[in-house]
Amino acid sequence: MLPDTDELAESLLDLGVPHEDINDLVRMGPRVTDDPELRHHLERSVDELVRGIGQVGGAVDLPDLDWASGPLRRCFPVYVFVAALPSTRAYHRERGIPADVSRRTLADIGRNMAVHRRRHGRTGVQAPWWLVHHFRGELYQLGRLQFERARLGQRAGTRLAAAGLDVGPDSGCLNVHIPDFYGPLSPAAVDRSLALAREFFAVHFPQERYEVATCHSWLLDPQLRKYLPEDSNIVRFQERFRVAHEDREQADSEPVQFVFGDPELPVESLPRRTAVERAVGDHLRAGGHWFVGHGWLPFDGRG
Repeated sequence: MLPDTDELAESLLDLGVPHEDINDLVRMGPRVTDDPELRHHLERSVDELVRGIGQVGGAVDLPDLDWASGPLRRCFPVYVFVAALPSTRAYHRERGIPADVSRRTLADIGRNMAVHRRRHGRTGVQAPWWLVHHFRGELYQLGRLQFERARLGQRAGTRLAAAGLDVGPDSGCLNVHIPDFYGPLSPAAVDRSLALAREFFAVHFPQERYEVATCHSWLLDPQLRKYLPEDSNIVRFQERFRVAHEDREQADSEPVQFVFGDPELPVESLPRRTAVERAVGDHLRAGGHWFVGHGWLPFDGRG
């Protein structure tokens, strides 16, 4: 199910895997295919991953690997995604997804591994569950932002319907995600991504209707306006969205994780090098809390 040594290295490069991790992954590859237990686990995982590929919100439960802790266990999801790559690429071709969009989307596995190294100082996959969306054709990188085919859900669907939109809890929407390691979140970059997304989904998913795009992120916490200038990229990003609903569950680890790389860093030691770092750390040191904001914007250009 895995390509041979040379092809495996090329696949890893195509997926944006950090160069310093490739030699170890290629070296461990034969263990995955030669060991009957590992091969069986790989086959089960790939079958689960690609079953119903393209469906929105399909339940995917990748089986846990009951194996000794170490590099192979931390990196095993890489082999699952590489083995699933032909199915994902076939789905993309069926939909007419441009090769550059496919490549940049699936290269998020490399970003995920970079996040793991930043946090733990060693190779591994930080959040395999997140990458499931990419390899099942649910999420696409379009410029600065990622757009995930999703459904509104009960709370947002009911609220937006009450606001006069022709939507409901089961209506399709596009969840907007802001990937790390991709430069500033400038208004021009966001404008370009939204324009790309409007064209992309109209062409490649014409049977699906998207009235709204949603975003669920600590970046939408309105408290950030107390600390950041009005013309900052984050504040201007917030201004694009209307409030879908408020969340009063504390989420202090969210900004600490995304700004500083490790959600468990002690608050008193958080650096103050940038305006965002000062905002996140100073607010927590003063006894405040951060929350995930939930916003929406019209996606079809109206409103």
